[in-house]
Amino acid sequence: MRSRDRVERILEVAGEIVVADGVEAVTTRAVATGAGLPVASLYQYFADKEAVLLALVERDVADLQVQLAEDIAALATMSVRDLVEATMRAFVKVYHRRPPFVVIWFRGRTNAAVAGYCREHNRRMARDLFHVARSAGMVVEGSDGLYAELAVEVADRILQIAFEDSLTGDPHVIDEGIALVTAYLETHATPVGIAGRPRHPAGPEQADRP
Repeated sequence: MRSRDRVERILEVAGEIVVADGVEAVTTRAVATGAGLPVASLYQYFADKEAVLLALVERDVADLQVQLAEDIAALATMSVRDLVEATMRAFVKVYHRRPPFVVIWFRGRTNAAVAGYCREHNRRMARDLFHVARSAGMVVEGSDGLYAELAVEVADRILQIAFEDSLTGDPHVIDEGIALVTAYLETHATPVGIAGRPRHPAGPEQADRP
């Protein structure tokens, strides 16, 4: 078995354990046994169980970033609500196809390494989304972006509530969460940010319009 295949197998088994028994059930011995490897072989790739969990989260976050970029690029109009909805629903799509991500992201934050990674990821996402919004003319001049970080943290908590009892999430909580975060961010938005503007002009005569 090639190294890359071994790593994928280790992560696959770790994810299965996470979904079946929770984050605390993940041990290097349990993962190695499930993957059909000696524990010593697992240590060639991961120093401890925290490294395995972080690798799972990093893999799924990479998937999330691709999904989010695709969904934002596909928006026909750009407004605060469009951006909030695209972002939160991108998370939901990835949670649906990667159940271990849900469990680790929302139920594994008693693990210090996971908690630290989640916090830093939220800060980074807030900076990136703030940049997108500012580039689209949706941000009031002079804004420092703190509110974007608060909005991401609120959205994160809303999704945690939506998924705390189910791996499929509560659609009503998600819908209400989108409305709540949108309403907050609109207090810091320009008129363009609230009303929205087309992302993909219908004809060449509109292409140069601001």
